[in-house]
Amino acid sequence: MPEHVYAKGRITESLSFIAKEMDEFDTEYASTKWKEYAKNSKLQKLIDRTIENILTAFIEVSGVVLTENNIMAENYPDVMKKVGDYFHFKKSEIDILAKLAIQRNRLAHRYLNFRWEVARFYIANKTVLKKLLNALYKYEKSKIT
Repeated sequence: MPEHVYAKGRITESLSFIAKEMDEFDTEYASTKWKEYAKNSKLQKLIDRTIENILTAFIEVSGVVLTENNIMAENYPDVMKKVGDYFHFKKSEIDILAKLAIQRNRLAHRYLNFRWEVARFYIANKTVLKKLLNALYKYEKSKIT
């Protein structure tokens, strides 16, 4: 497998972006109710795009970790499963990570009837993402020391 070198500092930059976006989501959108979401198309776009950005960045960074460790993945859910396994997450957490990748695809491909469900799934499972974020920070820090 060819050696893959991600631009120096890029992973840390991506992790900072994820953390910022997750904090903003918690502050601005996490308490949104269905009625607000349903009647406000601008709010829908902000919520959907924020979640999509978070999940896409997680998939990207997770893919880099796998590549650096010569671990092949077939698709986005597989990337998330394998990164969860790499960091020794519980099976239930690995399953959630894979499902979050599927949810990201629903947002990216604009499956309109699933968007609210994606937002609820993200909110219900963000603790797993925060655990992954911490694992990725530790991984990146270990490469420096």
